[in-house]
Amino acid sequence: MVRAPSGGRTDRPQTRQALDQDRAAELFRQVVVPHLADGLALARWLAGNASDAEDIVQDACMRALKGIDGYRGGSARAWLLTIVRNTAFSWLARQRSSALVMVGDLADIDEASAANTSGGADPQPTPESELIRRADQQMVAAAIAALTLPMREVLVLRDVNGCSYKEIAEVLNLPIGTVMSRLARGRQHLAALVRRAEQ
Repeated sequence: MVRAPSGGRTDRPQTRQALDQDRAAELFRQVVVPHLADGLALARWLAGNASDAEDIVQDACMRALKGIDGYRGGSARAWLLTIVRNTAFSWLARQRSSALVMVGDLADIDEASAANTSGGADPQPTPESELIRRADQQMVAAAIAALTLPMREVLVLRDVNGCSYKEIAEVLNLPIGTVMSRLARGRQHLAALVRRAEQ
C-alpha cells in the first residue's frame, strides 16, 4: 500500500464541512427562496407592518438555514411558513411582550363547525366573498387586522398566500376540518367588518 506524503493531504473534516455548507446552501435555495414572498406576506399580517415582517423573515431564514438538514420533503412552502409563524410569535413576544395578547384555542368551536362542513373545495362564491372582492384594499387590510389571530392566520394563508387546506393544516398543526371551519368563520367576520366600514 502506498501512502500519500503527509504534506499533500487535505484536512478531511474541513473539506467535509465545506461540502456540507455548500449542500445546505443549495438546499436552502431550492426549498426556502421560492417561498420567501409567502413568508413575508404571512409575517406582515402577523406583525402588522412591513418593517417588523422583514426582521421576522430574516430571523426565520437563519433558522431555516440552520435546520435545512431537518427538511424531509413534502411541502416546502408549508415547512417555511411553519418556521415563519413560529419565528413571528417568538419575535413578537420578545419585542412586544406587553402588547401581545394571545387568543385561546378555538378548537372546540371549530370541531363543531367542521361537522357541518363537507368536502375540501371552496364553495361557490358567496355574497360575502363578492363583497370582499369589491371592497377597497385598505379597508380589507384593516378588517383582516381586526380579526382574531386564529382566523387571521387561516384567512391569510388561504386567501393571500393561496395555500391548500392541507398546507394550512400542516403549518398550524390543525385538522383540516378545523382549518375549513375557521376559514369560513373568518370570511364571515371579515365580510361583516367590511360592511360596517362601508356604512
